[in-house]
Amino acid sequence: MTPAAPAPGGGALFCDHASVGVLISSPSGLLVYERATPPAGIAPVAGHVDEHGGPEQTARDEVTEEVGLTVTHLHLLLDQWRPNHCRRTPSGPVGHQWWIFEAEVSGSLCPSPREVRAPRWIHPDQLQQHALRTAAYANGHLDREEFEREPGLEPVWCRFLHDLELVTLPSADLDRIEAVL
Repeated sequence: MTPAAPAPGGGALFCDHASVGVLISSPSGLLVYERATPPAGIAPVAGHVDEHGGPEQTARDEVTEEVGLTVTHLHLLLDQWRPNHCRRTPSGPVGHQWWIFEAEVSGSLCPSPREVRAPRWIHPDQLQQHALRTAAYANGHLDREEFEREPGLEPVWCRFLHDLELVTLPSADLDRIEAVL
């Protein structure tokens, strides 16, 4: 995620409560990576809208900034509020309005070392295993240290990917995962 400009006077970064996520697929699977900055988890490209000029431009910019690819086509899949916490200073209610896009891209993968660790293409069965690890964390079967050492999906992504029918989790697990957001 691209950091916002510092607050006036050089203070903390403030959350704009508006974020995008971008699903990039290939025959090898869905592009994900371990986040190099909190919160811990495996996730697709994502970032705050901030000064990008809107969700579509943010999606394009974040794909280029995080993985070095160029978006050639975007398709909006979801538009919903999620009560997820942010590493930035909150400026109002906790959560973000999310726009989740599917993107067609061109170019060669060139991940940002500042934001991306271990980028990879994963198949649906692997995605499901990462979702189950996040559910295990939310259900208290893993502590924070274990989850951060070997992360599952970043919690906010479990509901999105469930709603898009890319993973399957019971409602009770989704509710517990939402509680750790």
